[in-house]
Amino acid sequence: MTKAAVDTKLSVNLNKVALLRNQRDVGYPGVTDAARLVLHAGAHGVTAHPRPDERHIRRSDVLELTQLLAAEFDRSVEYNIEGYPSPEFIELVSEAGPDQVTLVPDAPDQHTSDHGWDLKEHTGRLIPLVRRLKATGARVSLFMDADPGTIAMAATAGADRIELYTGPYAHAFAEGEAGTLLRRYADAAKAAEEAGLGVNAGHDLNLDNLPAFVHAVPQLAEVSIGHAITADALRIGFPAAVEAYLRAIRRIPLTL
Repeated sequence: MTKAAVDTKLSVNLNKVALLRNQRDVGYPGVTDAARLVLHAGAHGVTAHPRPDERHIRRSDVLELTQLLAAEFDRSVEYNIEGYPSPEFIELVSEAGPDQVTLVPDAPDQHTSDHGWDLKEHTGRLIPLVRRLKATGARVSLFMDADPGTIAMAATAGADRIELYTGPYAHAFAEGEAGTLLRRYADAAKAAEEAGLGVNAGHDLNLDNLPAFVHAVPQLAEVSIGHAITADALRIGFPAAVEAYLRAIRRIPLTL
């Protein structure tokens, strides 16, 4: 039986802030400054996705966010670090001590995340990595495609949650064809719930497509949003953008 809808939390991905900062050697906009803005505006957490080339989030950003949250927020908000589980990434996460680690199957030169784990191939490799990360006290989530038939394998790998890759849903929504695909996401979330896994989601979610997704997936514990919320913040500012996304999660009509 499906449980009652959970209270979905908003984690703001700060990668695009770091990308803009990196375009000039002047040190701004600051990643920690942006974290303060979104958290004081009501976001439940922040996400950082460091990549090997540091084209946006840098190793130093990851550690500075740890210091910020401990010093100014008493770790009352959630810190999520996502990335490919290379030895360097595992070492960085172990030093940073986030609340959640989201493992994604990105190649080092990949432009952005565009598929979930193939657990038929990678479960054996992931098991010791997940175990090591959980030993640090972090919750572990695996980035997954909306395939109801394979979702339960994330539990076999030792994960606590899965993050549904919502890029295909966002594309279908923009084309006015999200109905059938949205049912697949709902089935995948139900399969996760039945396997004892929590459900997160992320990638290309925005103010238009988020309410329908939250309605269809009542198990949704957390959404991680970066590109769209940063784009909206350029227009209305981060505090107003965070408020708008919190309203979208609650399916309250927007008044922008």
